[in-house]
Amino acid sequence: MYSPRRFSVTAPTQLALPQPDPAVLRLARRGDERAFALIVRQYQTPLYNYIVRVLAGDRALAEDLCQEVFLRVYQALPGFDNRCQFTTWLFQVAKHRVVDELRARERRGRPALELSVAAHIQLAAAPSESVEDMDSVWRAIGGLTLDLKMALLLRDVVGLSYAEIADALETTLATVKWRIYKAREVVATELAREGYGGRRVANRKTS
Repeated sequence: MYSPRRFSVTAPTQLALPQPDPAVLRLARRGDERAFALIVRQYQTPLYNYIVRVLAGDRALAEDLCQEVFLRVYQALPGFDNRCQFTTWLFQVAKHRVVDELRARERRGRPALELSVAAHIQLAAAPSESVEDMDSVWRAIGGLTLDLKMALLLRDVVGLSYAEIADALETTLATVKWRIYKAREVVATELAREGYGGRRVANRKTS
């Protein structure tokens, strides 16, 4: 059985999300579109990976929201004062846009989509994990509450530090630590219920 303290959906070699080059960021703040395009290129994959999982696999909507987030960032960039890291601010903007969309979806009564096993996005996974196993992981994560899901994804998929996540989600460091621990505990419990890490792994070792 997985321990919630050790459970992670990322490979252990994943690095923290880097900050943009300061010179590029200065140019982008002055309205340089080519500089901002470099920033978009640097962060579009982790931003999309995060949003599409929060939205339960709705790829088309995730792409639209990514574009909207980058547009909001570009428009507000001249006023960015470096009081927090750029990545923190980027995912704070994303949080507000995603929460707005989910609230609108609830009002419309739009059903959530099922996760796709064949998702084309690049998500970190240990080489020993099968597609079936990772599908179980994403199903378990998809069942988390929004607060737990956002915190876990920002840590284990995006790679933000606990302090960055606290700023991005506009909450306390203690709350972030509890949410991530609780999310891992819930996911580990669900995986154990499905036999992941127990019977299923044992079967793989004997095959």
